[in-house]
Amino acid sequence: MNKKITGFYLFLPLMLLFFSCATRISGSLQNNGQADLNISAAMEPRMTALIRSLSTASGAAQPADAPVLDGPALSASMSGAPGIALVSFKNKTPSAIEGPVKISKIGDFLAGGGATGFITFQQNNPSGGKCSVHIDLDTGPDILALISPDIVDYLTTLMAPIATGDVMTKPEYLELVTSVYRKGIADEISGAAIRASLDFPGPVQSVKGGSFSGRRVEFDIPLIDILVLDKPLHYEIVWR
Repeated sequence: MNKKITGFYLFLPLMLLFFSCATRISGSLQNNGQADLNISAAMEPRMTALIRSLSTASGAAQPADAPVLDGPALSASMSGAPGIALVSFKNKTPSAIEGPVKISKIGDFLAGGGATGFITFQQNNPSGGKCSVHIDLDTGPDILALISPDIVDYLTTLMAPIATGDVMTKPEYLELVTSVYRKGIADEISGAAIRASLDFPGPVQSVKGGSFSGRRVEFDIPLIDILVLDKPLHYEIVWR
């Protein structure tokens, strides 16, 4: 088996932390742009079985209780990403992790190269501000590359348009995944979501792509929307 494909099997769990898990994010954004987050992620059963079978096929078989998501290893991988001040994941189970992530300045998070402008942050004095997030098929691969140098290759193996740049609908993508990895995997991808609950520096005035009450904003982002990007994703929060 060639080195690149073997690497895919060994590092696939890193990719799946963000792109095929039930992921929950909670935390707060300060008026200086610093963010304190807590992230929890759990692999779905079929995806867990797929990772174990791919590991066995690559010759990297491990004990049945070995981590599928390795919290400390993920922490080490993410620690060098732009804007990350601290990351410390621990395993709750072999397929579930949680831990804090501190971002030194939200506008610097995963910024660089073509991904510049992925997140913009503006704090108006003496009060009020705006934060926006934008991702599309042009910027997606650059953002992925900043999470991990190999992640574009990994998601290309899963044929995700966010990595390949291919234009397709969500049903077309799920049909493609079904043809390669079976319907159960496609079902877990289509049912997965990233759910975030974030507190902002002041009372929120408006939100694009989510809901709000007081200082808190809630987002519920289907994973399939991120993987396919048949429409650019844009989120914006304004507070006073």
